[in-house]
Amino acid sequence: MISPVIVESLDQEGRGVAHSEGKVIFIEGALPGELVTYSPYRKKPSFELAQVNKVLKTGSLRVNPRCNYFGICGGCSLQHMDDRAQVAAKQRVLESDLKHIGKVESEIILPAVYGSAWGYRYRARMSVRYVAKKGGVLVGFHEKRSSFVADMQSCEVMPPRISALIGPLRELIGSISLRERLPQVEVSLGEAVDVLVLRIMDPLTDQDKSLLKAFADKHTVQFFLQTKGPETAYPFYPIGSPELNYTLPEFGIVMPFHPTEFTQVNPAMNRILVRRALSLLGPLKGDRIADLFCGLGNFTLPIARSGARVMGYEGSSNMVRRAGENAERNQLSGNTNFSEKNLFEIDAAWLQGEGVFNKLLLDPPRDGAFAVVNSLGEGDSAPTRIVYVSCNPATLSRDAGVLVHAKGYQLKAVGVVNMFPHTSHIESIALFEKS
Repeated sequence: MISPVIVESLDQEGRGVAHSEGKVIFIEGALPGELVTYSPYRKKPSFELAQVNKVLKTGSLRVNPRCNYFGICGGCSLQHMDDRAQVAAKQRVLESDLKHIGKVESEIILPAVYGSAWGYRYRARMSVRYVAKKGGVLVGFHEKRSSFVADMQSCEVMPPRISALIGPLRELIGSISLRERLPQVEVSLGEAVDVLVLRIMDPLTDQDKSLLKAFADKHTVQFFLQTKGPETAYPFYPIGSPELNYTLPEFGIVMPFHPTEFTQVNPAMNRILVRRALSLLGPLKGDRIADLFCGLGNFTLPIARSGARVMGYEGSSNMVRRAGENAERNQLSGNTNFSEKNLFEIDAAWLQGEGVFNKLLLDPPRDGAFAVVNSLGEGDSAPTRIVYVSCNPATLSRDAGVLVHAKGYQLKAVGVVNMFPHTSHIESIALFEKS
């Protein structure tokens, strides 16, 4: 019989961490300070992965989840934890990773950035499955640790108007000929239009088209159809919808985007993130700044608004083209330039060939920016200030170790930006300066 354990902390995936008989036990659904029983679903010699069975002693951090599908749907893992406590736990994970992976400590811990904990998600990719035993079509996120689609009618982290469409979407897709050939609905919301991208494996019939158009008119959405990869998505109905964009009003930026292009899922927090990044970077007229992993220009264009000269680098030729279009749209093409480059394969010679940058902004994907930080030069040729926006504290910590121990930088400040409430995802921002 498995004995109850006391949960000591949370890991990076939002699981409770406990110890029993020399093993580390990672327990989904358990919180620090709680006494729980658990059921293992994966056993290894030194650790076990488990699901909480019963909470024998409830901790002070526990709250009642708002979502009816919490524990079934795999989209959120922390709704049972107080909002502020979630952010504090993420800050501890970030600090722990910096200390143990990078062997660095920050001079300043920045105040965590909060936003609304509900209805924040403006980007989502929902799976679609026709399941006869469930009475028809399911639309939603995968169940925890499963490829099955959760049987859900709402989602608390999406805006209420979109959450309310899950049931009608189930009915709509169940009524068309492609109900078993439509595996995905991608949600992409802008300032003035809500776009739903349907991934279709076969052509629509005339009856299908009529049903989609009626749905779009009734619920005030625009449908895009995607026949293959993301680049194949095109507007279906209504054709005359407003432009899909987000704005950064503080910098006078309007950012058009295609519904399958990467943008931050939480536009309110993105505005705060951009503000904090520029506050730390301190761009000035006369600066020559590199924005690596620039995407559509989310940071490049606000930096350019300061009068600095900004070079944006991105691995996708399409994103480079789109970033250039956005610069032109915002009348910033005169002090911006965008280039395609695989930033995971660069070296010191390439970076040196791009000229001297006195400041640098990094916003890499989860893999981090190891090649970039290893390619930085020494002395006067190296940037004096680096702002690093991270979506993975482990790779940030690895890269921070290189910057501090090999490249002569100091970690001046670091903090969490709660871009994804109720999930274990940790977004953070760090400032490095030359010693």
